Amino acid sequence: MLVVGLTGGIGSGKSAAADEFARLGATVVDTDAIAHELTEQGGGAVPQIERLFGQEFVRDGRMDRSRMRQRVFGDASAKEALESLLHPLIREESKRRIAAATGPYVVHVVPLLVESPDYRRRVDRVLVVDAPEEIRVARVRERSGLAEDEVRAIMRTQAARDTRLAAADDVIDNAGPLEALRKQVAVLHEKYLQFRRP
Repeated sequence: MLVVGLTGGIGSGKSAAADEFARLGATVVDTDAIAHELTEQGGGAVPQIERLFGQEFVRDGRMDRSRMRQRVFGDASAKEALESLLHPLIREESKRRIAAATGPYVVHVVPLLVESPDYRRRVDRVLVVDAPEEIRVARVRERSGLAEDEVRAIMRTQAARDTRLAAADDVIDNAGPLEALRKQVAVLHEKYLQFRRP
C-alpha cells in the first residue's frame, strides 16, 4: 500500500487537500484528528494528561486546549512531556488505521512530518502543501481568532518552509483558490494510482 505523507505549515491548507483526496477515494489517516480523539472526552490520553499536568488542564473530561497551548508554548519541558505522552499513542493508532486502509493508497496527514527524524521510514512519498507565510497567517487568524504574534510563534516551532520544500517529492501550491488546489490534487491522485503497489 502506497503511503503518502501529507504535510505543510499551519494555515497551508492540509485539511482542504486531505478532504479532496478522501473525496477521490484515498484513505486519509490524519494525526491531528487522532490527537483530538485521544484528548477528547473519554479519550485514551486524558487520564495521563491529568496525572502529568494536573486537574486544571482537564475540563469536562477533555484536555483544556487553550490552557495547554499557553503552557507548552512557554515551557519546553511541558511541551516535551505532552509530546512524549501523545506521539507514541498517535503513531500506534496511525499504524493501525493504515493497516486497515481500504482505499487505493493512504494519505497520512502529519503536520510535523519532516520534523520527525525517521519520517522517510514511515511514508513512501512526501507531499507538501505550500503557501506564502502572509497568506497562511491570514488564514489561521480568520479560522482560529488567534493574534498574529501567536500564529507566528506557532510557525517558529515548525520546520522552515525551505526545509519542508527540500524534503518534498510532490508539492501543492495553495496560494490560490480552492479550485486550483482541487485540480492539483486530481493530477496527483492519478499519479498515485500509478505508483501504488500490488
